Amino acid sequence: MALSERQQRILEFIRRFTLENEYPPTIREIGAAVGISSTSVVNYNLNILQREGYIIRDKEVSRGIRLKEGLKELTSRHIVKVPLLGRIAAGLPIPVPDSDFSLTGESIELTRDILREEEGIYALEVRGDSMIDALIHDGDIVIMKHQQEANNGDLVAVWLKDEKETTLKRFYHEGSRVRLQPANPTMDPIYVDASNVEVQGKVIVVIRQLN
Repeated sequence: MALSERQQRILEFIRRFTLENEYPPTIREIGAAVGISSTSVVNYNLNILQREGYIIRDKEVSRGIRLKEGLKELTSRHIVKVPLLGRIAAGLPIPVPDSDFSLTGESIELTRDILREEEGIYALEVRGDSMIDALIHDGDIVIMKHQQEANNGDLVAVWLKDEKETTLKRFYHEGSRVRLQPANPTMDPIYVDASNVEVQGKVIVVIRQLN
């Protein structure tokens, strides 16, 4: 039996809600999402989805709707795993060996509505408070897109070749030098020769750690 448009919308909402919240929606939440005011009408459509093998229901539990295994596998396609490569300084530059700027084996999982691309994407944990006015705090995670060029004003991770250090700053190319600008009024910019700077990536997403 082919699903109606309404049933497809209900199924997609259950899938999306479960993916985002890690628990299923209630009948009232389903109704509100798809524009059905009657819980009995929602129930009717859920019964069809169950009968057709799309969901499993426990009617004694308020959130007793589970996706069948095949749909869970389909849901996993909406997840992007981003490798966590270590830590980066948002303060004074810190040496790369001390910042664990190597593969840790850890990863960050994001949904595709947050991150639509995977190529050249990696994550870093921020250490320091030089970027607080850019809403990046100590302990936050920044999602980076690997690139070796930057426009003025881009928030980038840069490698300082002579110092063998890495840092997270706003990038400004000023003639033969580069200004690495913090976003903290108590801190001064870092000026380095342009030949000493290697851009490693641009910040595209910031994940706030609410500890």
